[in-house]
Amino acid sequence: MKVSTDRSIFHKHESEARGYCRRFNPVFTTASGSSMHDVDGHEYVDFLAACGSLNYGHNDPDMSCALLKHITSNGITAGLDLFSVAKAKFLESFHRLILEPRGMDYRVQFTGPTGTNAVEAAMKLARKVTGRTNIIAFTNGFHGVSLGALAATGNKYNRMGASLPNISRAPYELYMGSDVDTAKYLDKLLSDPSGGIDAPAAILLETVQGEGGLNAASAKWLQQISALSKRHGALLIIDDIQAGCGRTGTFFSFEKMGIEPDMVTLSKSISGYGLPMAIVLIKPEHDQWAPAEHNGTFRGNTHAFVTARVALEKFWSDDTFSKGISAKAAVVTEYLSQIAKLIPGSQIKGRGMIQGISVGSGELADKICRLSFKKGLIIETSGPYDEVIKILAPLTTSMDLLKQGLDILLEAAAEVVVVSLLACIIPSHDKNKYIPQSHPKPLPTKVTNRAKARQRHAR
Repeated sequence: MKVSTDRSIFHKHESEARGYCRRFNPVFTTASGSSMHDVDGHEYVDFLAACGSLNYGHNDPDMSCALLKHITSNGITAGLDLFSVAKAKFLESFHRLILEPRGMDYRVQFTGPTGTNAVEAAMKLARKVTGRTNIIAFTNGFHGVSLGALAATGNKYNRMGASLPNISRAPYELYMGSDVDTAKYLDKLLSDPSGGIDAPAAILLETVQGEGGLNAASAKWLQQISALSKRHGALLIIDDIQAGCGRTGTFFSFEKMGIEPDMVTLSKSISGYGLPMAIVLIKPEHDQWAPAEHNGTFRGNTHAFVTARVALEKFWSDDTFSKGISAKAAVVTEYLSQIAKLIPGSQIKGRGMIQGISVGSGELADKICRLSFKKGLIIETSGPYDEVIKILAPLTTSMDLLKQGLDILLEAAAEVVVVSLLACIIPSHDKNKYIPQSHPKPLPTKVTNRAKARQRHAR
């Protein structure tokens, strides 16, 4: 079997639930930094980063060395919640480099292995602490696909076929337009005994909605939500699974927002290396678990503890990395502004290095992403209609490679727009001659999409 061309093994044996490979269909072999390679020798710029699980790129050499040393020294593999040297080192680095400099006081619960596990644990604990069952989640939110987290997820495609109780849906900022203050609207519902919403155990939200269209909440709105949480006796849970670990420029996406969440969920890039790991940060007064009340076999992925500590020590010992993210984010915004000029009515979304552009149509976004992939760029979409082209490049991407990928995206957008315009004026039998070629044109050495498949990624 020639793996590069015969993918029947996947079609025959893998579940129909598979999603990303339907758009990015080469058979990949190796990856390094912000580049991926397939069996045919093609190289691709990666603006997907395993959906934000590779903020520090593929196979960081320092993490690789530390992990190999741990493995070849017969280090602990699966440790449940046993004490281990690797876990102790991670906790020490996390407290010293992340929590202490930010004046934060949280206990760390290891829930592993995925983000949805962290969300489930946070909701379960909030219900125990408050004695309530209702959770308020927001329109366009995404929190995972296990039953409880799925209930809090807004997209109905993901929620098909499941019974999802004990969640009340509230409108996110600007969901009802700029003239509606959705925080005041929610406060009114909760204050009114006839508002129809049970007193909540928690309010769960993302500061930037990674899957819901890159909607970025303002500091003012987040402060309003935080205040009403306290006023109504609910805990505030920030889902920082995709927007955290530096994605917005600071380690936590809410650092400059003037809020102090009761709990924070982290996963994806917390391991630094793409290894399964998830944690919940809990205010000490809310850490009311009984021993082993919430457990899980793979919460002690010691390999992830090893690489997570290296990531913290390497990238968060000072503000150099954070400043670099801000500089790259400015370049992303500049390129998106150029694309916006090509597409009337388009809108730049997100912030930091979780940015994108709403082109107003899932079909248009799909065409741009498909052509980008043919030119050597892996990129996906976001939003309820997949109308937002989403840039999620590793934060370690060099400026040159970042611009190279953005050049591909800009070129693809321009070509698709030209074809769309020509389609309006050229007879149908002549249109094919103007369609961009399916083979990528020669590009610099580093380069030789995905509109999102409807099956959202599982956490």
